Amino acid sequence: MQVTIKTFDSLGSTNTEALEMARGGADEGVCVIARRQTAGRGRHGRKWVSERDAGLAFSIILRPALPPESLPLITLMAGVAVHETLTEFGLVLDIKWVNDVLIDEKKISGILAETTMTDKGLAVILGIGINIRSSNFPPELADRATSIEDSFDDPERVPTPERLTAILTGHLSRLYEKLLAPGGPETILGDWRERSSYFAGKRVTVRAFDQTLIGTTDGLEPSGALRLRKDDGEIVIIQAGDVEQLRADPGSL
Repeated sequence: MQVTIKTFDSLGSTNTEALEMARGGADEGVCVIARRQTAGRGRHGRKWVSERDAGLAFSIILRPALPPESLPLITLMAGVAVHETLTEFGLVLDIKWVNDVLIDEKKISGILAETTMTDKGLAVILGIGINIRSSNFPPELADRATSIEDSFDDPERVPTPERLTAILTGHLSRLYEKLLAPGGPETILGDWRERSSYFAGKRVTVRAFDQTLIGTTDGLEPSGALRLRKDDGEIVIIQAGDVEQLRADPGSL
């Protein structure tokens, strides 16, 4: 995939800009980056402001030749790409289903994939946010979020958005080609499994739509959906939801 970078000084949302470009006929590989994002969009309509150069706000247009049931694997593929990118800086990471990359259970990156129909067919807008500095998120999230800056004593080791972009696009291009190749979905699932402690055996709480479930992760479906084994042994397939590690009750120790 040939990547074409389009950088903006400020945007409301890189995903919104990329959606409009895709509907206007932009080719696969067009990548929108904003040095400052004023109305970033996450899952469930969550919004935030990204300060200038404090994070990477990145959205790329994909036009995948995949069956509909395999489209959710794009989010998993992106998680692997972010993991590979940040590992190059010596960070120790985990991937939480379905769209967060973590350091010590704190979020350093989030992923949002959105689809739209265009004259060229279906387009997927893959949005990725990476916290470079702690100013990329409000102080009240410090117990749940982290940044590359937080991991280094030497500020000179903190990468620029441009360097992050160059590394990330390389990993994304390679993994995207892998996903589209014969047997690609199974390969990407394997790559994700190797990098995620959430794949199986993790006690979690899952909030999906109007219900809260507690159980142990039991692998992924071929579509990327999460398998949750409840305490009564029932397997529940989670297509979408918020997953949190279930911490031990201090009173039970």
